[in-house]
Amino acid sequence: MNIEKIKQLTQQIESVILGKPQAVRQVIIALLGRGHVLLEDVPGVGKTILTRALAASIHGTFSRIQLTPDLLPSDILGVSIYDPKTGEFTFKRGPIFANIILADEINRTTPRTQSALLEAMNEAQVSTDGATYTLGPQFMVIATQNPYEFEGTYFLPENQLDRFMLRIRIGHPDRETERNILLTQPARTRLGSLQPVMTSPELMALQENVLQVRAEDAIVNYILDIVEATRRSDELTIGLSPRGSLALLQAARASALIDGRDYVVPDDVKDLAPGVCSHRLVARVFAHDGTSSAAENIFDKILETIPVPQ
Repeated sequence: MNIEKIKQLTQQIESVILGKPQAVRQVIIALLGRGHVLLEDVPGVGKTILTRALAASIHGTFSRIQLTPDLLPSDILGVSIYDPKTGEFTFKRGPIFANIILADEINRTTPRTQSALLEAMNEAQVSTDGATYTLGPQFMVIATQNPYEFEGTYFLPENQLDRFMLRIRIGHPDRETERNILLTQPARTRLGSLQPVMTSPELMALQENVLQVRAEDAIVNYILDIVEATRRSDELTIGLSPRGSLALLQAARASALIDGRDYVVPDDVKDLAPGVCSHRLVARVFAHDGTSSAAENIFDKILETIPVPQ
């Protein structure tokens, strides 16, 4: 296991995103676990910069899609163009054909366009005009949205939220960190000079290593206990899906790998469970602020009732 490469990747991203090691770690967990990320937070806390720093730190292609109400599925996937010289249609690939995709303000586009991402996120492929195109194992979507802005937005449906391995909130920096941001402006001074610290073969090898991390029966049973508790809860209308339980195990394995272990410990599961699980749940009542905090609070209470294996 090339843990040194993971450390280099972490240090480089943290040189741009100051004071947010947990958010950086979670994005790397999703990268190694071949998952997608929903960055949900207020504007200006570094969602776009975090994505660009990750893309610049690995050897791959980056594409940004600014999602707006008038965007069409073909604007994301691509379109077939007729060539009068050959009399044939040629498929022109859209911005989805890259390694790291920044889907900025995903809740500002219509459900029809949002659905264009479903097959790509679930199967790493695109089907259009009767043909299927593979996106590759390094394909990763990082979507952003502001959870407190509702005018001119469209809520992501449950089946799309279920395709995000992790929902991450960066949060505002503390006073001293913000002082350093004001004085150094790392996004301006460092982001443009970042060089890849990890090649494609190295990333793919680490992703394969994640699959080899052991999860003993006690860990698997702990995950199943969490899953079953969400499905039995009277406060939830929708509990965790099998995709959610798989994502939790995969994220825990990636977390163990980052820490240099070839086995999962209970804290890997418990620490990641809120970010992996809460956005997949639907509460019977909405939060007073209109956000998904009701389901989060319910899940936090459920998690505390599940015995942690020794």
